[in-house]
Amino acid sequence: MTALIGLLLLGVLLSTVAPRLLARAPWTEREPVLALCAWQCLVIAVLLCCLLSLLLASSAALPALRDLLFTGAPHGVEAAYGLAGAEGWGRLAAALLAAGGVWTAWSLGREVLAARALRDRRFAELAHRAPELPGGLALPRRTGEQLVVLENVRPEAWSLPGPGARLVVTTGALQQLTDRELAAVLSHERGHVRARHHWLAQSAQALASGFPGVGVFSAFRDQVGELVELAADDRAARRHGRVTTALALVEINSGRAVFGSCPPQQLAQSPHRVDRLLLGAPRLPVHHRLRLTVAALAAPAAAVLLAVAPGVNALL
Repeated sequence: MTALIGLLLLGVLLSTVAPRLLARAPWTEREPVLALCAWQCLVIAVLLCCLLSLLLASSAALPALRDLLFTGAPHGVEAAYGLAGAEGWGRLAAALLAAGGVWTAWSLGREVLAARALRDRRFAELAHRAPELPGGLALPRRTGEQLVVLENVRPEAWSLPGPGARLVVTTGALQQLTDRELAAVLSHERGHVRARHHWLAQSAQALASGFPGVGVFSAFRDQVGELVELAADDRAARRHGRVTTALALVEINSGRAVFGSCPPQQLAQSPHRVDRLLLGAPRLPVHHRLRLTVAALAAPAAAVLLAVAPGVNALL
């Protein structure tokens, strides 16, 4: 039972202490892509702890499952886990963890369906406002995102991800932005689409909504909303320059304080993002980025190693 208890304790530690440390880390703004990777590794590690704990608890509660799990294992491996004789603890832990797993799957499915319905509705609205040409007149489609121009005096730009992704700009943006600024705006939105940021946002929202009391999931949702914008800013800045991207951010946000169609919780980010682009803090050294990557990967690796540790010790 030591592996089961260790996994549960590791899951609690990773879901309480680790998010606070990562959210306060000073390097995340300089390396938003690496920070997104670190947050994903942390969430995966927490889910791994729950999944592996569920497997061990179910094995303790169900002798048939335990026999199946340790089929072919060398002598002493099954005994090293101490699952025999722990049916009571196993049933309780398995019931709680299974309920959490079902709730997680339901939350993810609900979020995916809601996001798909919203995407279909937005595509339908876009098709109504900017209908495509008839088949005989339409240009052949190319791979990648399609650019759509809408009649609107307000300078706006946003993206619709998914199959047949759209990059949408208004005539107001075409009139107000220079060619380089418009290219930076489109590069920003294209970065969201190609990096599949909507998948991250949907998963984070589903976990935070399904488990409102778990700090790691709510912190993951909040940090993803900010970091994906910084990552898209950096993509545009690498291609078109930091000053150009900052000017485009100011122009397209005039009177709105949002970049594209950001949700309300991101309204206050625009001035900070402009300052960040203009300051132009250099990226971290390569060896520093490698150490942070290894540290991020260590979280899910620790969960796996903790689960297999009793069996490995029995073989030594």
